[in-house]
Amino acid sequence: MLLAPSLFGIGVFLILPIVLVGWLSLHSWNLLGPMEFVGLRNWRSVLSDGAFGRSLLVTGALTLLVVPLQTVLGFAVAALLVRRRAGGVFRVLFALPWMCAPVAVGVIWRWLFAPTDGALNALLGRRIEWLADPALALPSVAAVSIWSNVGYVALFFVAGLRAIPPEIHEAGALDGATGWRRIRWLTLPLLRPTLFFVLVTGTITAFQTFDTVYALTKGGPADRTNVVAMQIFSEAFDAARPGRAAVMAIVVCVIMLAITVLQHRYFRTRTSYEF
Repeated sequence: MLLAPSLFGIGVFLILPIVLVGWLSLHSWNLLGPMEFVGLRNWRSVLSDGAFGRSLLVTGALTLLVVPLQTVLGFAVAALLVRRRAGGVFRVLFALPWMCAPVAVGVIWRWLFAPTDGALNALLGRRIEWLADPALALPSVAAVSIWSNVGYVALFFVAGLRAIPPEIHEAGALDGATGWRRIRWLTLPLLRPTLFFVLVTGTITAFQTFDTVYALTKGGPADRTNVVAMQIFSEAFDAARPGRAAVMAIVVCVIMLAITVLQHRYFRTRTSYEF
C-alpha cells in the first residue's frame, strides 16, 4: 500500500510508454488513418536505412566531443570553486546556462554565431560561417552543449570534492604528493562515484540532444548535425511514420543501455563509496 503511488507512477510514466513504443514499432500509421500491423517490416526498413546509421554516427561524434570536454572543464571549475570557497551565488551563475531552456539557449547562440552581425565574428574581426560550414557546424553545436552543461557537472564535482576528508590530502602532502600527483593518485580515485554518475548522465544527455540542434541548425548543413533525436523527430512528424520512429527510439535505448552497462562494469571494481 505504501509503495502504490510510486508503483503507479513507474507503471504509467515508465513501463507503459515502453510497451506502447514496442507495440507501435510493429504497426504502420500516418498519424491520421487506422493502424496496420506490419510485423517486423519497420525493423527491417530502419536497420537497413543509411540515413539512420549516419545519424547514429553524428550522435556518437557529438558525444565524443561533448562528454570528455565538459567533464574536464566541470572538474576544473569545481576545483576553482572549492579552492576559492565560492558562495552559492557563483555556483548558481555557473549552473544558470543548464537551467535555461535549451531552445532559448540555441536561439541566443544562433545570434552570436550569425555570420554578418554576430558577436563572435565581430570579436574575431572576420566572417566565419559557424553553422553553415559542414566542418564547423558540429563542433559549434558541441561548444554550445558544453557551455550549457559545464556548470551542472561542476556542481556534482564540488559535492564530491567537499566530501573528501581533508586528512587524506594532508597525509598525501606529507608523503610528497603535490600538484598533479595529488590529483592523479588521491583526488580522482576518490571521485570515481561522482565521475561515474557524471559520465553516465552526460552520455545519455548527449545521445538525447535535440533542442539545441533544432534551434541552431535543424540538422544541417548536409546532415552534418542530424543527430539521432532529430532523425526520430523528422521520421515521426515530418514523414508521418511513427512506427519507424519507434524502432529508432528502441535502438537508441538499447545502445545507451549497452554503453551504461560498459561504464558500470569499468567503474564497478574501481570505485569505493566509503572514505
